Amino acid sequence: MTDTSTASAGSVPLAPRAWPLLGHALPLLRDPLAFIMSLSGYREMVRVRLGPSSAVMICDPDLTRQVFLNDRTFDKGGPIYDRIREVIGDGLSTCAYPLHRRQRRLCQPSFHPTRLAGYGAVFARAATAKAGSWRDGDVLDVTQEMMTLTTRATMETMFSGALPAETMQRCLADTAVIVSAFFRRMMTPALLRRLPTRQKRRYDDARTRLAATIAEIIAERRADPTDHADLLSTLVAAVDEESEDGRRQLNDAELADEALTFFLGGMETTAITLAWALHLLATNPDVQHRLKAETDRVLAGGKLDPAHLPSLGLASRVVTETLRLYPPAWMMTRVVREDAELGGVHFKGGSTIVLSPYLLHRRADLYDEPDRFDPDRWLDGQPDRATYIPFGAGARKCIGDQFALTEAILALTAIVDRWELSPVGDQPFQPKVETSLSSRGLRLRLTERRSSGAGDAEHGAAAPLSASVQPSTQPGAAACPVQHGK
Repeated sequence: MTDTSTASAGSVPLAPRAWPLLGHALPLLRDPLAFIMSLSGYREMVRVRLGPSSAVMICDPDLTRQVFLNDRTFDKGGPIYDRIREVIGDGLSTCAYPLHRRQRRLCQPSFHPTRLAGYGAVFARAATAKAGSWRDGDVLDVTQEMMTLTTRATMETMFSGALPAETMQRCLADTAVIVSAFFRRMMTPALLRRLPTRQKRRYDDARTRLAATIAEIIAERRADPTDHADLLSTLVAAVDEESEDGRRQLNDAELADEALTFFLGGMETTAITLAWALHLLATNPDVQHRLKAETDRVLAGGKLDPAHLPSLGLASRVVTETLRLYPPAWMMTRVVREDAELGGVHFKGGSTIVLSPYLLHRRADLYDEPDRFDPDRWLDGQPDRATYIPFGAGARKCIGDQFALTEAILALTAIVDRWELSPVGDQPFQPKVETSLSSRGLRLRLTERRSSGAGDAEHGAAAPLSASVQPSTQPGAAACPVQHGK
C-alpha cells in the first residue's frame, strides 16, 4: 500500500513551454539538447508531455542510478525502444526483463575479457589500414570514414571476414537510413507513422534489406559447424546451463536479433564516438599535440598492437571525455512495470520514465566547466558511477563497453600517429540530434605528420590504462543499444 505521505507522479512539476495537444514535442524536435538542458534546474524530476502522453524526466544522479539498478521494476520500454525493436526485435539491448537474464548468459561468452586481445588485433589492423588510405590535404567526411572503419572491424570480429564491397556499402546506406529515422519516428504519433510516405518506404526497405543480409549470413553459418573464432560462432555455440524451460541455445530468430544488435551497436555508436573525438582534437590542438607525442613514445616507430593499450593513457582519457560530452545514448526511457516509489514519488505501473546521460554529464554542479573538453579531469581518479553513465549501469550496462572502448582507443591512436586534423571553416559544428548525437556532416582536413620522437605528453611517464577501459568482469552487463538507450 502506498504511503499517504508519498506524492503522485502527477504532482511532479510540468516543464514549461508545453503546447496544447502536442505537449513538448515541438521543442524536442526543434532543439532537443537545449530543451533537455533547460530541465537541469529541476534537481530531482520534472514532467514532460508528448501529445496526450506524459513522462517523468529524472534529473538527479542518485535517482537515475536507482532506476538503472532496479531493472525488474524500471524495465526497458517506451517510445525509444518501441522504435528500435522495429529493427532489432528483442535483442539483448531491447528485450524486457523476463527475457534478459537468459539472453545475457548466452551472450556473455562472446565478450569475455580473454577475447578482447583477438578483437583488438582486428581493430588495430583495420584502423591502421584506414589511416593509410588517406592522402595529404584530404578533406574527410569524418562520420562516413569512421562508419566504414567500424563496419569492417565489426564484420571481421562478428563474421571472421569482410562482406563483399557492394554488400557492405548497402549495409552502410541502410543503417544510415534506419538510424536517422529513429528519433523522428519516436516523436511522431502512431497514426502519422503509418502513412505511406516516401520516408516510410525508404525506412521499411532499409529494414528489410538489412535483416535479409544478416539472415543469409546466419543460414550460411548454421550450414558450416566450423568454429570460426568470431562472435557469431560463440553465439551459435553458447549454451545456457541454467535454462529451466529447455531453451538452452539461441534459435535462428534470436540469433538474428542479437547479430543485428551487435552489428548496429558496434558499427554506428563507435563510429560516432570516434568522429566526435577527432572533432574535439581538431578544435583543441594542444591536446592533439600531446596525443601525438604519446603515440610517438608508445609506438616508437612500430606497429600498433593491443599490447600498447596500458600505455595509451591520454588516448583513453580523450575517449572517456568524448563520451562525457557526447554520450551516444543521450536520452533513454524506462517503463514502470508495477506500482513503485522513487524519490518520494509514487509511480503507477505503466508510467514512463526518461533518463538523460547528456543532462547529467553537463551539469555545472557535477562537473567543473562542464562544456569544456578536458581529458585531464580524469587524471585524479575513476569516473563517478552515478554521474558518468555513457554505458548505463547495473544489470543492463552495455555488454560491449570494453569492446567499444578498445576499438576507439586503438583507432584514435592509429589516426593521430599519421595525421594532424584541423577544422574546415570557422563555424562551430553542432550535433545532429537523432536517437544518438550524430556527427553527420562533420568534415576535417588532414595534414601528414612527421614523427617528432618520444614526447612528454604524459608529464614524463605513461599514465595507466583508465579504469573505464579495463576489462570488465561484471556479470550483469547487457548489450549496447543501437545507440541507444541502454
